[in-house]
Amino acid sequence: MIYLGIIEDEKLVRENLEEFMGAQNDVSVVLSSDSVEGFLRRLSPATPLNMLLLDINLPGMSGLEGIRHIRLVRPDADIIVLSAYDDSDKVFKALCAGAVSYISKRTSLPNIREALSTVYQGGAYMSPSIARKVVEYFSPSKKDDEDSRLTGRQEQVVQGLVDGLSYKMIADKYLISVETVRDHIKKIYKKLQVNSKAEVIRKKLDGEI
Repeated sequence: MIYLGIIEDEKLVRENLEEFMGAQNDVSVVLSSDSVEGFLRRLSPATPLNMLLLDINLPGMSGLEGIRHIRLVRPDADIIVLSAYDDSDKVFKALCAGAVSYISKRTSLPNIREALSTVYQGGAYMSPSIARKVVEYFSPSKKDDEDSRLTGRQEQVVQGLVDGLSYKMIADKYLISVETVRDHIKKIYKKLQVNSKAEVIRKKLDGEI
């Protein structure tokens, strides 16, 4: 039997979930709330909770933070994120926090019901659009993009070069050693695929950085 909790701040969405899931023979909606705080206040040790549908964007405590709190008091409950957000970073953060599945709010009620069954049987469920985002998150192209992106400090060093500062002046300005500046310069050259300060400055002035 699935003993389901629901945390969803949109009243209509919450009520639709309660009505549809509550009508299933093997699902019992044991607790529903519009916030993590309200859910935790009403959750008692006697509440037979083994699954939770949780929105990410909530008033007060966010769903991401809520996952961690709920995992502390009910570590055996499977958490399924139901959210309008489907960017890969949010999906990854939710899964890292302890969610077992992530579903788009555009998912139909029957498919959400299918997700509950899949998770109850020990599996994981992702909306097709979400699954694609997870694949994209771990794709080599994303890693390549991140590897070629300048850090905040490296951007400061580049700006120092544009301003005509010497390595020593850049080091003094940012309270780092000249050797650290040289190390940043090497990494900047590699990331930008250039071989001189002039090329770095040109890329910056042309808006390529």
